[in-house]
Amino acid sequence: MSSNIVAITLENFQQVVLEESKSKLVLVSFWAEQVPESIELRDALTAKVSLFPDHMVLATVDCQTQGQIAQQFGVQGLPTAVLVKDAQPIDGLTGPQTEELVQAFLDKHLPKVEDTLLNEAKLALVENDINKAYTAASQAYQIDSERADIKIVYADASIQLGKVADAEAMLATITLVDQDSAYQAVMAKLELATQAAESPEIKALEAQLKSEPDNDEIKHKLAVQYSQVNRNEEALEILFRLVQKDMSNTTSKELMLDVLKVLPDGDSLATKYRRKLYTLMY
Repeated sequence: MSSNIVAITLENFQQVVLEESKSKLVLVSFWAEQVPESIELRDALTAKVSLFPDHMVLATVDCQTQGQIAQQFGVQGLPTAVLVKDAQPIDGLTGPQTEELVQAFLDKHLPKVEDTLLNEAKLALVENDINKAYTAASQAYQIDSERADIKIVYADASIQLGKVADAEAMLATITLVDQDSAYQAVMAKLELATQAAESPEIKALEAQLKSEPDNDEIKHKLAVQYSQVNRNEEALEILFRLVQKDMSNTTSKELMLDVLKVLPDGDSLATKYRRKLYTLMY
């Protein structure tokens, strides 16, 4: 059970309901075995509130064994849930609730999931955990693909992972009114990333490869250079073709696995090339 889900008794009532409500919202859910609707509400709240340990505590009260607490709250029927802040009730639910009603109630008091993900992505960028930032920003974007602040952070993480074209397409959808200082900073990163992707070293290796199209050593060097400027798809394609041509080519295989390792969990590019590699091997 999540750390922010607590069964209330007379012994911990003071600490949870009175003290914790000074720093977090405390939602007290009253239930009894003989009232199935109250159990349904308790379980629905448990599933949703457990996702927000920094914002809310769910305190469940078994009215059969903790009737005194129910009396203190003046509970007259079940299901009932009371929201407490600074030791005072501020809102509540009574009677059977649909999932939509429960969600609407919680939406009034909890941050949106996309806001939580966006803040997680911003913090990860500050900590230079780019994979984590990209994953969180991607999830926020899937929830709300219209918000400019989400697009900007998502584009920032994308650039740092070498997904320059994706970032460029996303930034192009941001309207003039939302082109603030954060947008301008990411646009500057995009320009630098575009320039870095065409470094003199890469251009020289590309020229050499045109002259010696069967030189595996040049292909390895070019793949490494592509990977260093986050042109990972081009690096993977070069290495996959080498492995495809010769399964005993351990250098190409190891380089390919190294490139795959730096991609974030769930990345579609990583999934694509892992499947291709798996198909070759098995």
